[in-house]
Amino acid sequence: MAVNEEIQQEKTFLGIEFGSTRIKAVLIDENFQTIASGGFDWENQLQDEMWTYSIDSIWEGLQASYKEMADSFSKEYGSPLTTIGGIGFSAMMHGYMAFNKKDELLVPFRTWRNSTTGQAAKELTELFQYNIPERWSIAHLYQAILNKEEHVADVTFFTTLAGYVHWQLTGEKVLGIGDASGMFPIDTTTKSFDGKRIAQFDELVKAKNYPWQLKELFPTVLVAGQEAGQLTEKGAKLLDPTGTLQAGIPFCPPEGDAGTGMTATNSVAERTGNVSAGTSAFAMIVLEKPMEKVHPEIDLVTTPSGSLVAMVHTNNCTSEINAWVKLFREFADLTGNKISDNDLFATLFNQALKGDSNGGDLLSYGYYSGENITNLTEGRPLFVRKPDSNFNLANFMRMHLFSAFGAMKIGMDILVSEQVEIDSIVGHGGIFKTPEVAQKILAAVMQAPVTVMETAGEGGAWGIALLAAYMIEKKADESLEEYLNKKVFGGAKGITIAPEQEDIDGFNEFMKDYQGGLPIEQAAVDHFN
Repeated sequence: MAVNEEIQQEKTFLGIEFGSTRIKAVLIDENFQTIASGGFDWENQLQDEMWTYSIDSIWEGLQASYKEMADSFSKEYGSPLTTIGGIGFSAMMHGYMAFNKKDELLVPFRTWRNSTTGQAAKELTELFQYNIPERWSIAHLYQAILNKEEHVADVTFFTTLAGYVHWQLTGEKVLGIGDASGMFPIDTTTKSFDGKRIAQFDELVKAKNYPWQLKELFPTVLVAGQEAGQLTEKGAKLLDPTGTLQAGIPFCPPEGDAGTGMTATNSVAERTGNVSAGTSAFAMIVLEKPMEKVHPEIDLVTTPSGSLVAMVHTNNCTSEINAWVKLFREFADLTGNKISDNDLFATLFNQALKGDSNGGDLLSYGYYSGENITNLTEGRPLFVRKPDSNFNLANFMRMHLFSAFGAMKIGMDILVSEQVEIDSIVGHGGIFKTPEVAQKILAAVMQAPVTVMETAGEGGAWGIALLAAYMIEKKADESLEEYLNKKVFGGAKGITIAPEQEDIDGFNEFMKDYQGGLPIEQAAVDHFN
């Protein structure tokens, strides 16, 4: 009854995040506790040599995850879900969704996973003197120009996945500043797209005589705390085809998974950082000042409130671990041993702590796709060992956990060279579900204490729900940092693990092989097609 009363008083908040492999919906109460959730598993497809998700799968997944959440709420509290205090959407950052004047999608959604924009990224980085990663929306647009793709002349709007879903549900072509910072460089003073660099881009493509200027194609940039529209009648039916959910619910700005990860881990203040580890992985460090040099390995993005962030993004993280665990699952099933997924992961992960500090001279690259930091345009999952390597299960699992953070370590070393100061790191994502194991490995990678909070498993959907709550509940001039520190995480519990020198030394030894063995991975790409 208490929860139903909160619904009537609009004191609950819904966050839905489109991850790489799962769409998750989380409904929280005024104490930021999850009271209902739902999900939908999905996978990208390789279509015409482009990684994509279909429009149909976007809406199928959204409706299914919402329905499971709403049904869970109704079953638990005996009342249908008819209204919500605030809603927020987030999604995997970057990518390219381009539309014409009829609001028709011109080419299939091009995701962050595509490493096909190398020429565009390089030219724009040189032009802007600002790192433009291959994943960024502007790199996709400019590569389409370089490729002389016919659709470019017809573009009237382009955005990210989160921006697209938000637009369809509210009618508003807007984007949270964190997600926007994965489209094009942000001016942290104006809290919008960088006007100087927009002019540089327009001059660059002037001879093409396109019927648009770049600023006309962008969504409007908003910061955390601003209202970003309301659920329309059409949007309500898209989200909940049963017609139970009412229109008029306010939306916070749609964000990227980097921003929701920072929010969910209370890592939006300067000198704080977090590591999100799932299908892809990224380390986010909130900077005190701009970096002195342009580094192609480091993305410069922002927090949801617009502070500058250094992001070390890797395209590959846990996919190869999951593939091997699936193999062990098949073996367990064949032997008639029934074991839950949680127990299977826990058994294998805990075994990694019994391995040699360097992983036994084993080596792997879990590259399902290309990896910018290591200059690989494609990926081939690869495991290799020497005849005298110490090949056992403990080292096999330890090596895969090392490899999951291998590319990230290369980027973090660059931040160290830039004298970036870090007071605290929070880890979150699926790899941390088994207590302490991946956390202990990450502490060696970062050479800093790593905290995993009790709320770490909630992830980005919970993070965007917090941003929806902040929009509604914040006091005048109350910053996002203040809101999270005082109201959300004031009594938060977590476990902090400091790095051990033996683990640091072992991981550094592994990294010598990891970097030295990259030509092996390149050879696999070249010769195994």
